[in-house]
This record gives sequence, structure tokens and C-alpha cells, in this order.
Amino acid sequence: MIGLSKKQGKFLKEVIDQWEEDEVINESEKKKLEDSIEIRSFEWKKLAEYSFWIAMVCIVIAFGAMFADKLLIDLVEKIFSSSNFTLCILFAVIALAIYYWAYKRSHKYPNKVYSNEFILIMAILSTATSIGYLGMTLDNGNGHFSVLLLIAAIIYALIGLLFPSKLVWIFAILSLGAWFGAETGYVSGWGAYYLGMNYPLRFVVFGAILTGLSFLFDRISFLQTFRKSTYILGLLYLFIALWILSIFGNYGDVDEWFDVKQISLIWYGVIFGLVAIIAIWWGLKQDDYTSRSFGLTFLFINLYTKYFEYFWDAMHKAIFFLILAGTFWLIGNNAEKIWNLKFLNRKEILED
Repeated sequence: MIGLSKKQGKFLKEVIDQWEEDEVINESEKKKLEDSIEIRSFEWKKLAEYSFWIAMVCIVIAFGAMFADKLLIDLVEKIFSSSNFTLCILFAVIALAIYYWAYKRSHKYPNKVYSNEFILIMAILSTATSIGYLGMTLDNGNGHFSVLLLIAAIIYALIGLLFPSKLVWIFAILSLGAWFGAETGYVSGWGAYYLGMNYPLRFVVFGAILTGLSFLFDRISFLQTFRKSTYILGLLYLFIALWILSIFGNYGDVDEWFDVKQISLIWYGVIFGLVAIIAIWWGLKQDDYTSRSFGLTFLFINLYTKYFEYFWDAMHKAIFFLILAGTFWLIGNNAEKIWNLKFLNRKEILED
């Protein structure tokens, strides 16, 4: 018996009805398929997910409320009057204890996904606090704090692999991105450029590498679980960086950027648009919803951005949107023709 939501059940029933109409299955097979489907009357899974997110928000509020109570303030001040090293060890021990509890619980109750992830978030926060106090302990004034971000990324990656947990893996990727930005900034003396690249251009490279690496994860068994989350974060880094790059170009100084004519940055927008179109093409060719969604979303963002940059004052708004509508009508019309050719030919074969 397959448990489905109302929306999924409705879609599957329509597919089964279509199969019977096309004589792909007979009436008895249709009944057998329909009997194997169970429609969930209430989305308990969604309720659990939302409840744990609300619980996380409540914890943040609770921490804020603590500082409104004088007795609790005095207690917190006594705890935090300890040395940075002591606090580093304290939060590390707390994190280890929570990780151990989460590990045991995930094996005992593997179906309680959201409550297990909630416990892991507590451990992640304790780990981050411990690493922060480690940085204050070892701080010699050189400003090389990016090392702490790299340590956090490595710890989160190892923990993510151990459980395995996509949530912790996401924190590892985000920490790695923060390390990349901070490390290239530190190496360049916190200047605008590193190897001739400003921050947006650096993260275009970072996002492209991350996206490329995600395809290799399918070939490594213990990394296959993290392929999708790595892929999504890689595309997110790539497209956001491309968008910023299309606006500011490879300039690191705002005053210098103001003196440049916007038309000279058009090629960055063209590259951004081409990458979005490639993502759409790849998504359609490989039936990759993620790539297709990113491509379409950021293609629209690129078009609207360029419109506001170049045509807001010069062109009537109605003309711009008519051109935009005509362009996408042509794309949609051609796509419909291709779909009809494939689908109708397949239907004719089945009928024959």
C-alpha cells in the first residue's frame, strides 16, 4: 500500500484513468493499481516539519527572554566570566554529548527524521560556539579567522557523513563558502581583487566548481546522499554571483563602478543569460527540474535587471513587456510543437 497526499493521489488516478483509456492496462489491472493507493487524510509529516521549525524559533525567543530576567542574567554572567579556552571546551563537550545522543536516537528511531534533525541543529550551534571561543583563545591579532570557518566546514562534513545528515552537510557547504570568501580576502590583504577577480567573480568560479563536483558524487557511494543538496547549493552560489557580476562587473570599487557606463557591462549580462539558457536546456534534456527551475528563475531576474538598468527611462513599459511576451510566446510555441511531435507520435504507436 502506497501512502500519498491528496494532490499526488489525484494525479496518479488521472494517469491510471488515461492508461485504461489508451488500453495500456485493462479494468482489472486498473482496480489492482487503485487498491494499492492510500490517500492520506492529513499531512502529519508537514505538521511535524513545521512544528520543529517553530520550536527552533521559540528557542531563539527563549534565549532572548533569558536576558530579561535578572537571576538568569547573573547566572549567565558567571558562566561567561570563565576563560575563552574553558568555554571552548565546555561547548565542545556539550556538542559531543548532543551528537552522541542524536546518533543513538537516529539508529533507534530512524523514522523520526525531523526530531532527529532538530537535535542535530542544537549540536551544530554548540559546535559553532565552541569554534568561536577557540578563535578568541588563539587570536593573535592577525585577522586570519577564515581558518575557523574551514575547521567548521571539516567538522560539519565529517558529522554529516557519519550520520548521514543532509542538514549538517548543508552547513558544511555554507561554511566552506564562507571560508573561501574570507580566505581569498585575507590572502589579498582584504583588497578588492584576488587573482584579478572581485568577490562576485570568485564565487562564480566557486559555484561552478561545486556544481561540477556534485556530478561526481553519483560515482562515490557514500557521497550519493549529498549529491542533490550539493548540486542545489552550487547552482545557488553560481547564479547569485552571476547576477551580482552582471550588475557590478569585475569592479571592486564603488566609485570606479559609478564612473563606468552601464552599457560596458552588457557582456556580463549576456554571459549570465547564456548560463541560464544552458541550465534550462540541460534541465529539459535531462528532465532535471532543479536545473530548469534555476535557469528560468534567473533568466527572468536577468531580463528584469537589464530592463531597469537600460530601458526603464528610455522605453515605454508596455513595449518592453510586449517584446518580452512575444519572445516567450515564440519559445513556448516551438516547445509545444516539439512536445506534440514526440507525444502524438508515441500515442499513435500505442494505438497501432
